[in-house]
Amino acid sequence: MTKTRIVPIACLFAAALTAPASAQPVGPGATGPGPMGLGPLGPGPGVASRGRALLRAGAPFAFEADDRADELYNDGREAIEEGKYDRALDRFNRLIDLKSTRTDAALYWKAYSLSKLGRGADALAALADLQQRFKDSRWIRDAKALEVEVRQAAGQPVSPSSQDDDDLKLMALRGLMNSDPEQALPIIEKMLTSAQSPKVKDRALFVLSQSRSTRARDIIAGAAKGNANPDLQLRAIHYLGIMGGAESRQILADAYRASADAAVKRQILRSFMVSGDRDRLFTFAKSETDVSLRGEAVRQLGVMHGGSELAQLYQSESSVDLKKAIIQGLFVGGDSDKLIELAKNEKEPELRKAAIRNLGLMKRAGTGEALTAIYASDTTPDVRKAVVNALFLQNNAAALVTLARAEKNPEVKKEIVSKLSIMKSKEAMDYLMELLK
Repeated sequence: MTKTRIVPIACLFAAALTAPASAQPVGPGATGPGPMGLGPLGPGPGVASRGRALLRAGAPFAFEADDRADELYNDGREAIEEGKYDRALDRFNRLIDLKSTRTDAALYWKAYSLSKLGRGADALAALADLQQRFKDSRWIRDAKALEVEVRQAAGQPVSPSSQDDDDLKLMALRGLMNSDPEQALPIIEKMLTSAQSPKVKDRALFVLSQSRSTRARDIIAGAAKGNANPDLQLRAIHYLGIMGGAESRQILADAYRASADAAVKRQILRSFMVSGDRDRLFTFAKSETDVSLRGEAVRQLGVMHGGSELAQLYQSESSVDLKKAIIQGLFVGGDSDKLIELAKNEKEPELRKAAIRNLGLMKRAGTGEALTAIYASDTTPDVRKAVVNALFLQNNAAALVTLARAEKNPEVKKEIVSKLSIMKSKEAMDYLMELLK
């Protein structure tokens, strides 16, 4: 072969070797194809197949050691993608024998292939070899994650506290909870009060929240009542709300009454909403002496569409600010009928304008007609201005045109026309054209 032919073939091979790795095999790995994800960053399979074929077809040079290592590595990764673990094992064993810069990667994938072949003991041996020979390898973290999975698959419980990495702790924790809850629960309880990272403690609470055991609920209850740091207490309260059920709701109610911390009480009120406990929200909204907490209960009732409860609270409440919060809650809950009633009949000007403004934010049937009727029956400038703004928020050009046609006050009419001039509406444009004639 001439020199002019060797160069293009070599270039093809070099380009193939530097091409992006193909998709990693989906598996249970931590950051690799072990327990938690898709695979660590690094050279992938499927590289240089066409280049190798061309070279085997007659290129007049032998593979260098690195080229041979790359070929074996890529063959092995391709075999894993195809589920041919025996073939992959052969390629990685041969790569290990080469003693190249890819030996640590080959040991990892050898262990992975062995685990897929059901040879757990051999997989653990390969992982131990990797961790002993290559202490600074970037594959160490993935190797530890794979070790946890292999041991758990073989029925060997792995203590979360024995792991030095948060993700490994969490993997061990989940596996232990699935295989032996009675052994896991005391460990989790101890972790919640030990020097673990916030991430581990939060996930430990989450794992507990997935259990239906009374003991798991008791541990969460203890944290919710203050047997943990304040941040963890708030997370425990959150998980109790997600868990729901009569027992969780009672724990939350007891914690509310026992606590003097406004942040804790606020989180409990939110958890009542999450768990669907409208009755307790209503009870605490009536009995709570802290105005901000009563306001929080009102907001959560609005999210729960507690219109009847909010209407009762409105009648008994004396604080204008809290009544505004109730009006906002009625808006959030979509109770347009009660808002129309307040917009028509409320004597306090600020509250009446608040009801009108919230009607403007709703596009429920009947709200536009109600606002137009209020404008016609009330000559108070502030009320009329609030109605105009509300109809503008609704993009209700037809109603505004009706008001403009009937309005005798030039200044007020100018205000309405000003609103119509920036609305993209046929009714508005037609009316503006009339004014220009």
